[in-house]
Amino acid sequence: MVPLFETKEAKARVSHKVFAATCFVGICLILIYRLVNFPKEEQGGRRRWAWIGIFMAEFFFSLFWIITQSVRWSVRHHLPFKDRLSLRHEEKLPGVDIFVCTADPISEPPTLVISTVLSVMSYNYPPEKLSVYLSDDAGSEFTFYALLEASHFSKYWIPFCKKFDVEPRSPEACISKETRNQHKGFSEWNCKVTKQDHQSIVQIIVDGRDTNAVDKEGCQLPTLVYMAREKRSGCPHNFKAGAMNALIRVSSVISNGPVILNLDCDMYANDGDAIREALCFLLDEKRGHEIAFVQHPQRFDNICKNDLYANSYLVVNQVELAGIGSYDAALYCGTGGFHRRESLSGAKYPKGYRNINEAKNNDNRSVDELEKASKVLASCSYEKNTHWGKEMGLVYGCATEDVLTGLTIQCRGWKSMYFKPNKPAFLGVAPVTLDIALVQMKRWSEGLFQIFLSKYCPFIYGHGKIKFGAQMGYCNYLLWAPLSLPTLFYVIVPPLCLRHGISLFPKVSSLWFIPFAYVFVAQNAYSICEALSCGHKLKSWWNLQRMLIIRRTTAFFFGFVDCIVKQMGLSQTAFAITAKMVTEDVMERYEQEMMEFGSSSVMFTIVATLAMLNLFSLIGGFIDIIFLDFGALGNLMCQIILCGLMVLVNVPIYEALFIRKDKGCMPFSVMFKSMFLASLACLLPYV
Repeated sequence: MVPLFETKEAKARVSHKVFAATCFVGICLILIYRLVNFPKEEQGGRRRWAWIGIFMAEFFFSLFWIITQSVRWSVRHHLPFKDRLSLRHEEKLPGVDIFVCTADPISEPPTLVISTVLSVMSYNYPPEKLSVYLSDDAGSEFTFYALLEASHFSKYWIPFCKKFDVEPRSPEACISKETRNQHKGFSEWNCKVTKQDHQSIVQIIVDGRDTNAVDKEGCQLPTLVYMAREKRSGCPHNFKAGAMNALIRVSSVISNGPVILNLDCDMYANDGDAIREALCFLLDEKRGHEIAFVQHPQRFDNICKNDLYANSYLVVNQVELAGIGSYDAALYCGTGGFHRRESLSGAKYPKGYRNINEAKNNDNRSVDELEKASKVLASCSYEKNTHWGKEMGLVYGCATEDVLTGLTIQCRGWKSMYFKPNKPAFLGVAPVTLDIALVQMKRWSEGLFQIFLSKYCPFIYGHGKIKFGAQMGYCNYLLWAPLSLPTLFYVIVPPLCLRHGISLFPKVSSLWFIPFAYVFVAQNAYSICEALSCGHKLKSWWNLQRMLIIRRTTAFFFGFVDCIVKQMGLSQTAFAITAKMVTEDVMERYEQEMMEFGSSSVMFTIVATLAMLNLFSLIGGFIDIIFLDFGALGNLMCQIILCGLMVLVNVPIYEALFIRKDKGCMPFSVMFKSMFLASLACLLPYV
């Protein structure tokens, strides 16, 4: 029997392995140089300490580089055949439950949420086998009202989409005056209901079993459910993971679809056939029974021309995530994942297990009875003394519970598949300000490093359970936070040493200069080629380099510090919601590719200080070389190049500090603090 999908090896595998081998030799020579040329005591204590620091930084960079090769060593891509799926499984397609999660009606406006809900209700899939659940962690009456209005609008929207093959299927929903007498569900809200203190609310807005629940063409509508799990002061709610686990339980009573798709509220469906494509992997007769989930990449519809904040993740999506998927261990990203209900609920992979069975829900209870039973499952007390959040559902206690949950699923014997279709299955909203982008990165890096330091470290928890390449692949992301330390050293110490004539690299005329030059040129040349092959432009690659430095020296560093503080028990895990809406002037600057600052964030102070430090060091170093010791040019050339590149990459920072006058420029307080701190750092060795 022909398979429902095929796997192809990525091109240029041999050339990459040759490149990696030569770079590895160059890296080894650099480390040997550091060891055999260790400064003597008479060369000064400052140089010795700087030398030790730069050796440690380069050693960590080397280890991290080896880890990054694991996701590039054997990249594979998958192609589903949905026509074969229709021929063999059309009459016994499994039920699919779709979870959409929202947590704040201000940061995540109801119009945005409802557009996502309507887009997934419009899938080209039997509606009687489709159930959509909206989890509202804010317990907002306005979100419920928006969903109620969307249920009426869906009677027109869904047949319109299917008749005219409309893509994407996310409308701009219009919310009008509230009319509380339209639905009994409004009785759940009263003056005592707040975002952090309310009872369980479960309302079946559209009952897919009801023969009268049809659109204007007379076709059945999917089941549509609103859920706000109970929240009480003093009861931990475990953020998104808690909401997802409540959804798993509630949906098991109402529809119990064998397949679960979960989406962030801003990640709307962009391809009406996405479910069928995912089922090609899950229902494949040869390999499908082993696959716990199919993960799609996160892709966005609001990326500016040259990807100012490096949010497109083209290389990550096309190379790195595909590379990890080649080890049968795709990363669960928290959105855009199609899961087997049993694997997501904690089941181990049973040998001899064959495939998804069409689970028919024969529960004949009325809507009121189902709602009443579901409210118990969404209560605060239900999980007490159970395995939920540990061995069942999403794992608690981590800001990146999705990645951790995917790892635990794979360690229970399941495999996972990464699938990047040419046409994005889902499109979301990327951050359009630097502040929001960095806050998001801080949360990710902190949560990922937390996994590395916990009992779930892939090298320990995954030993003997997942492939070694997959363990390394996970660490490609779990080590983001500590990567900040060598990066900070490299952008601070070499410039300061340049300012005071201390050489940290070999002379240009020395043979030891060759491995440094080769690794630097080869790595950047390969990075450019890889980026261009994935769809980047040269300018967007340059923007990516700037953002890598900014992320590592700010978001990753604060993520590292916060993670260590939490590991010491001095604080608890928090969850920062990323705002999805911005003002018109901010959006206008974003479209013009002007970096957005406009606040006195400590992260912006660090960015500006590092930019000024490199500028002062470059200017001061040149002045000293020209007027005091021109012969030192050869010794300091590598540091001059590093400082020069840092100055070039920070040109938008200097513009925001000294040239721009719009609301998105650097505040005067940031400019003053950065210049003071950079000047102090340059003068400090003389004190």
